[in-house]
Amino acid sequence: MSSEKKMITLKSADGEIFAVEEAVAAQSETMLLLIQDNSADSIIPISNVSARVLSKVIEYCRKHVEAGNDAEAIEAWDKDFLKVDQPMLFGIIMAANYLKIKPLYGLSCQAVADMMKGKSPEDIRATFNIRNDFTPEEEEQVRKEVGLK
Repeated sequence: MSSEKKMITLKSADGEIFAVEEAVAAQSETMLLLIQDNSADSIIPISNVSARVLSKVIEYCRKHVEAGNDAEAIEAWDKDFLKVDQPMLFGIIMAANYLKIKPLYGLSCQAVADMMKGKSPEDIRATFNIRNDFTPEEEEQVRKEVGLK
């Protein structure tokens, strides 16, 4: 019996090739379906994900495969894993959604929610570079409707 791990080859949107173990790729529901259909024998293009982001997503999946069911050990690692810049965080969210990696998607969305927790709309706009498209009058009306000062 061979102890060789079956490898899956992924190609990022910017052309970088990644060889990953089948178990790591199978953390993605999308990849799991391709594996089950024997469609993962050639290079799989991941057209919506850059190499920089795909590398982080693979790191996450690999760590979760290695940790198995040890939720306690992985919890602290997950928090450190998401200490990234905003473009990377949003890239991870998009990749996790595209590849259907539900735990990573939930974790990364929670990180964004945590960034907004307790902040005023102005602070949130500043944090995420969001332009305020309300006129002062419209903003005042919304504040009154939701019971803010």
